[in-house]
Amino acid sequence: MPRKVLSPVVPAPREDGSIQVEVTLPVRQRRCAQAAPEPLPARLPRIPRIARLMALAIRFQEMVNRGEVRDYADIARLGYVTRARVTQIMNLLLLAPDIQETILFFSDGCGTPNHLTEPAVRTILAIPAWSEQRTAFHNLTLT
Repeated sequence: MPRKVLSPVVPAPREDGSIQVEVTLPVRQRRCAQAAPEPLPARLPRIPRIARLMALAIRFQEMVNRGEVRDYADIARLGYVTRARVTQIMNLLLLAPDIQETILFFSDGCGTPNHLTEPAVRTILAIPAWSEQRTAFHNLTLT
C-alpha cells in the first residue's frame, strides 16, 4: 500500500498553547475466509496441572536418555526456567510407579481431588520408601 507523504506544516498554537496534529494511518484489509470455519470440538476435560507436570517430567527424562539435551541444566536454559524448577519437576519421577500412573490419568471428569496439588505431592516425595509413599498418597487423595 503506497504511503502518503505528508507535507510539513507548522501548526499555529491555540490560545491555550496546545496544537492540533492530524495523522493519516494506513488500514490493513482483512483477508477473506477461504472456507467456513470448522465447528469447535466438544470441550475436552481439563487435565490437572499435576498430571501435566508428571507427563513433562517423563518427556524431559526421555529427551535426556536419547541425548537430545545434555542434562537438566540444558532443559532449564531451553525452557527459560531455573534449574531448581526443573529439579522440582523431575523429582516427580521419584514417586512410586503406580502413583505416577494414577496422577497421569487423573482428569477433572473422573474425580480428581482439588487438593492434589504439586506442593502436596512434593511432601510425598520426601518419603524414600515407595510403600510409605503409597500410604501417604492414599491418605492425601481420601481427604
